[in-house]
Amino acid sequence: MLQFIESIKVEDQKIFLAELHQQRIIETFSHFEKDCRIDVLEVFENLNHDEDGLYKFRLVYDLENNIKTQMLPYAISEIEDFELVTDDNLNYQFKYFDRKNFDHLKQKSQADEVIILQNGNVTDTCFSNLLFLKDKTWYTPETYLLNGVQRQHLLKQNQIKSTAISVDNILEFSHFQIINALNDFDENFIYPISKIKNLPSKILDIDDL
Repeated sequence: MLQFIESIKVEDQKIFLAELHQQRIIETFSHFEKDCRIDVLEVFENLNHDEDGLYKFRLVYDLENNIKTQMLPYAISEIEDFELVTDDNLNYQFKYFDRKNFDHLKQKSQADEVIILQNGNVTDTCFSNLLFLKDKTWYTPETYLLNGVQRQHLLKQNQIKSTAISVDNILEFSHFQIINALNDFDENFIYPISKIKNLPSKILDIDDL
């Protein structure tokens, strides 16, 4: 049975971007022609979470509206290095609970985290969307595996722009950062482009792993 997951930011008992998480759940059900009876805010309120600090509200669900929840303390950790890896066949249109394909990429990599290329275009890491800095403007790749809630939010707020980013122009950018529901846009927490171990000319192909 297919299962899906939402990882939602909760800080000091406040839930963030709930509408975008709800929209993604509804769109998932709609794609599979199922009725959604999951209400993110209602589920959160029923947890009676009363702890301050940063938490990951983990909601696992299936297309029969069965859910499992966890509230996990969360700390943002720094990543030592990244590696560009090509996998043209990886499909993550929906936020599936099964992450074996990502685990495979990570296990074969020599870096802490991978940046996934498809047809030479930059997409995402295994757990986040990406932003790249050029001339004081932050850009997100127009090619992505999953259109994350934080990415959608920042685009709507005009804090970032979407553009084509590939192995052909990645060196035009000076820095990058990771974003997801729990990692906000933060210009104080960025990586120099040199943190990517295998910048062109040599890119690791998943078929070689």
